[in-house]
Amino acid sequence: MPFQEATARLQELIHRQGQVTTVLHPPSASLARVMEAAGAEAGFVGTSGVVGSYTGMEDVGTATLNECVQIAGWIARSVRFPVILDGDTGHGGIMAVRRMVEDCIREGIAGVRIDDQPIEGKRGTGTAGMEIQSLDVVLTRYRAAVDRKRELDPNFVVMAQCYVAEASNGGFEESLVRMKAYKELGEVDWVQLTAPRSVEQVNRARAAVDGPFSIMQDYMDPPLSNEELLALGINLAWMPRPTHDVTYVALYDFIKDFMERGTSAWVDFQEQHKDNPYLSGALKIGGVEVAKQRELEEKYLSQDSLEKYERSAGRDHS
Repeated sequence: MPFQEATARLQELIHRQGQVTTVLHPPSASLARVMEAAGAEAGFVGTSGVVGSYTGMEDVGTATLNECVQIAGWIARSVRFPVILDGDTGHGGIMAVRRMVEDCIREGIAGVRIDDQPIEGKRGTGTAGMEIQSLDVVLTRYRAAVDRKRELDPNFVVMAQCYVAEASNGGFEESLVRMKAYKELGEVDWVQLTAPRSVEQVNRARAAVDGPFSIMQDYMDPPLSNEELLALGINLAWMPRPTHDVTYVALYDFIKDFMERGTSAWVDFQEQHKDNPYLSGALKIGGVEVAKQRELEEKYLSQDSLEKYERSAGRDHS
């Protein structure tokens, strides 16, 4: 999706009322296409779940800005739904934050989530030992990002991730103050609270922030349904984990079976899922570029060279 269409679409989704927009992790570019075919509307390229899947790195601040943007860009250009990048702490000072926004827009990424942790000691969500940076420093991140997006594409979404509630130097009451500041002083498009522990806390957080708002449901058991979110005035469901759980569990179970039974496991799998649109051939994840390659070769090559298509046994993607 062209970046201006992607950013406009993301703005539309985060402001849509009466219907929940669910944000999911696309584990890879090809799996993002599967998600799109199944109806996914928005994706989040998290440093842990997605970048970590490509690089093997854990979410401790070691993935570089270039690595994160490149991976998110691959995914964003593979699908028509908008993709948000996990910008972590901004990957540096205010000039780095400005560059991150610029790089995201250039790569077709529709938005970026920036958190309030310090650069040194950055931790993944739910990790012990988390701290937050001073309000003054965090606001410079958001202001720098918002200023740069206004210069390049006002529809680009800047999202504030508030980790204050689970930080050693924070707490839930402080998170209410911080989120209000991120929205009103940082002028971000969207605020997200990590780790509310009750519906009462969710209600108070929602009341503290105007505009697009979401929660991470790590400590909500069971997680709130879409109907419950809408009743609380929340139209965004942040659900990155399910795609990874489904992928990892399915792959683990199949490989275990395959190592024990060999190709019989694969034959049984195909029979069990023969009506799935991917295995039936109704869902095509690739082949567009292969077909284009043939089209161009037919345009550029001699007739003698094109005889390779008649002599080879490969599939025709046209």
